[in-house]
Amino acid sequence: MKKFLFLGIIMISLASCAKKEDPFLIQKDQIGKLHKEITVQQLDSIYANDSLVKRIGEGDYVQAGDDKYLIYEKGGKQLLTITPRQQHDTNEKIKTIQIHDDRFKTAKGISTKSTFKDIRENYTIKNIYNTMNTIVVIVDSNEYFTIDKKELPEDLRYNPSLNIEAVQIPDAAKIKYFMINWEHVEETNTENETKDEH
Repeated sequence: MKKFLFLGIIMISLASCAKKEDPFLIQKDQIGKLHKEITVQQLDSIYANDSLVKRIGEGDYVQAGDDKYLIYEKGGKQLLTITPRQQHDTNEKIKTIQIHDDRFKTAKGISTKSTFKDIRENYTIKNIYNTMNTIVVIVDSNEYFTIDKKELPEDLRYNPSLNIEAVQIPDAAKIKYFMINWEHVEETNTENETKDEH
């Protein structure tokens, strides 16, 4: 009996560890092996088995407002785009992460494949920003989402000064960008964050 009890405890412990180490689980302060306290200089070691492309405001990117670190799997599929809080400082922590791979999911199952209905049913919507080509949906967590205006009724697509409410957004509207913000979302220049997929 003791042997079975001991084995049961080990199995539960292993299952718990496996859950914590899920490389695609999005949590409040952690995305897989990436967590909020990590600095830019640690990215090389964290993603040693992947491909890390650095766009650090030099060459073609010298006019860029942010440094960006693009994470790809060895097979070439993009996983994440990571933006630090300040440029040209490897001691900086992470400001935002754009999710590219639909294997990344929150505990509620939200991913890049989710729809506005999924967002509405799983979060409290705090604000909706109307930009030139997208709307930005701010929720009561550190995630925010952009939706292409092509997903909206035609009368909502062309005037960026319109006040768009959640009830006007179709349930089937697809997510264009799935973003994680480890600073205050309201202080982020969401239009700049969502201009470029990379």
